[in-house]
Amino acid sequence: MASEFQTDIDAVNSIATVKTILDVICRVTGMGFAAVARVTPERWVALSVRDDIAFGLKPGGELKVESTICHEIRQCGEPVVIDHVAENDRWRDHHAPKMYGFQSYISMPIFLRDGQFFGTLCAIDPRPATLENFETIGMFRAFADLIAFHLDASRQVQSTEERLFDERRTAELRDQFIAVLGHDLRNPLASVSAGVRLLQKEEQSEKARSILAMMNASVVRMGGLVSDVLDFARGRLGGGLVVEVAEENLQAILAQVAGELSATYPEREIDMEIAISQPVRCDRSRLGQLFSNLLGNALEHGSPDRPVRVTASSLSGMFEFSVSNAGEEIPVNTLAQLFKPFVRGEMRPGRQGLGLGLYIASEIAKAHGGALTAESSPQETRFTFRMPLA
Repeated sequence: MASEFQTDIDAVNSIATVKTILDVICRVTGMGFAAVARVTPERWVALSVRDDIAFGLKPGGELKVESTICHEIRQCGEPVVIDHVAENDRWRDHHAPKMYGFQSYISMPIFLRDGQFFGTLCAIDPRPATLENFETIGMFRAFADLIAFHLDASRQVQSTEERLFDERRTAELRDQFIAVLGHDLRNPLASVSAGVRLLQKEEQSEKARSILAMMNASVVRMGGLVSDVLDFARGRLGGGLVVEVAEENLQAILAQVAGELSATYPEREIDMEIAISQPVRCDRSRLGQLFSNLLGNALEHGSPDRPVRVTASSLSGMFEFSVSNAGEEIPVNTLAQLFKPFVRGEMRPGRQGLGLGLYIASEIAKAHGGALTAESSPQETRFTFRMPLA
């Protein structure tokens, strides 16, 4: 058994029509042996066989490739058709008919879509046969093309499955790496933060206090980046972020977030218009994270001489929160990608990030059964979060 050709044997025999093709060839031509053969420069291997003359080949059986006419067909790429070897000037003294005892012979090359020579569809018989006619040659050509079509389809399916498996494995390894990396960064970051706080309690020079303040800001920023990485990994590995809902006073949450960011951006103006008439069932910390992300983006990217406007309301069974700012219009192609991971707008000096903030905000919205949308014009950029109250 030619085990290295087992894939080809399986592929050909998985084509339901191959056995029918070989049966039809034998019935129409009156020949006793028909086969699909894999032909390479070194090997001739039978892949599927109908043998009514006890020729002795089964799938996986081999002939010496140099002893076959298929070897010559592989080299020239043209079919060979012989009605009666003994009466054919070209083939009567050829070694193949003498070795294998046939008088009639037909073999059609099988070419794959990329032009690669695969093998042959062939038939032999010890008796003469009427083969050199348009109908028989056309039938063999059609059958060879049909086999090639199915082989191409099978290879394409296998290639797609292998590619999908590789991509899936790569994605799983990447997400696991991100999760481990994010977790392992927490411990040294906590140590640095504790050290900075300890030093800030002691008497320091003005220069040392300035350096410690910058270090603390870097620690806070790094903590945010690590949290984003962990949220991203949890969402990808766990099928989405998990939220723990309870009835919350969102007005207080919004005021807290706005106050924290006002302290970070003391030179910026925030206009708040809040009309929340009832408690909202939500995950307090997650919605605070979403609000902080949107408001922080607006303060950072909006026009510094124009206020950032925040509105929130609970009407008609829906809770809605929006943040809008003046500034440069977000290009349409960028706007369509904003909520995908690792997507960022045009980077400017001093602005850094992983491009995960809006993706995570969108995942938080989905986890609450809501949606986060964005629209931008030359006058205003607005992000809006909506969720059902029920």
